[in-house]
Amino acid sequence: MFFFGFASGMPFLLVAGTLAYWLTENGLELKNITLIASAGMSYTLKFLWAPLVDRWRLPVLGRLGQRRGWLLLALSIVIAGLLLMAQLTPDRLAAFVWITLMTAFAGATLDIAVDAYRVEIAPRESQGALVATYSLGYRIALIVTGALALVLADHVAWPVVYRVMALVMLVPVVAVFVAREPDVLRVRTETWAQGLREGVVEPFADFFRRFGGALALALLAFILLAKISDQSLGGGIMAPFYLGQGFSKTEIAAVSKVYGIWVGIAGVFLGGIAVARWGVKWPLLAGVILGALSNLLYLWLIGADGDVWKLTVVISGENLAQGFQGTTLVAFLSALVNQRFTATQYALFSSLVMLPGKVLSAVSGSIVEVTGYGVYFAITTAVAVPAVLLFFWLKPRLVLSEDGAATSSSTST
Repeated sequence: MFFFGFASGMPFLLVAGTLAYWLTENGLELKNITLIASAGMSYTLKFLWAPLVDRWRLPVLGRLGQRRGWLLLALSIVIAGLLLMAQLTPDRLAAFVWITLMTAFAGATLDIAVDAYRVEIAPRESQGALVATYSLGYRIALIVTGALALVLADHVAWPVVYRVMALVMLVPVVAVFVAREPDVLRVRTETWAQGLREGVVEPFADFFRRFGGALALALLAFILLAKISDQSLGGGIMAPFYLGQGFSKTEIAAVSKVYGIWVGIAGVFLGGIAVARWGVKWPLLAGVILGALSNLLYLWLIGADGDVWKLTVVISGENLAQGFQGTTLVAFLSALVNQRFTATQYALFSSLVMLPGKVLSAVSGSIVEVTGYGVYFAITTAVAVPAVLLFFWLKPRLVLSEDGAATSSSTST
């Protein structure tokens, strides 16, 4: 799970945040940078093809098993995509964009396969340890694709950096062959219609049956809005901002991509302690509020003129809040899932979490060009207010039992 977590984390920045630095240095306009770097939108839409990964056994690679076959296919496409990005470079922009989209799609598919593998390889009581190990691998990958990539880019050309990243991805490929396939008896349907219903319709119908129409829609709305403040600072908007405040890529890598990752891990542990002590609901609210308010710290960074101390303080506050919020939100989403449809329902929830912020970040360049960074950071804080209001509507209507099975309070009664 450490190596599979590492594999999931590798493509994420290479098609978004880190890519934005390459595009910036290539002279692209801000609005185009944020639009291209929003290729990570694939991660928000992965629920659309999650049923396919869940149910279709690949013809040739399927000999490795349902999960390992998909893992190997997705890894292979990501590696090929990174090598093609290095070969084409943004100078051949149209082809470069299409290859970036393909790489992001493969990375999102890899996420689906890894989550499904984790759920099936061990019983529920072991999932906590697997998630922790997965998260450590994922965050190490963020250091490699964030910090190491930026430091390398200060000394070698960007195509060389992406070739190195593709080479590093061979490590989890070896892990696929070493790992064992989950021992799961899969339900096979007789017809395509039955398979479509079981794989696509039932996971969504089950959610609405368990919670009822009004509560289910409110839950989906809350999931959509809960992390919008955090996600809205992705999509490439921060790379031009940091560079514009006088920071070198090495300084950004050291503070944001190395130090910040470990501060984020501290936030993860604080979130876990809070959930263990007070349950999911109140820490969840605290995470939403802290995640939104942490964006205001960036107002202090405007005009920093390369002051690394200011950057360190801002990154400390933001990453601590993000780590805390991420843990509480994962605990909440996990409680909503029916284990019969774990992969598809969790893919849906995690996709919805990312969708609004990704949409906002995709147009962030255009907003900043009109309003400036200060107003944009204020907007990304204010958009969390509806999530806070929804929380207080949901709290008395939703029961989260100790075994993690969420229900409507009316159903529970």
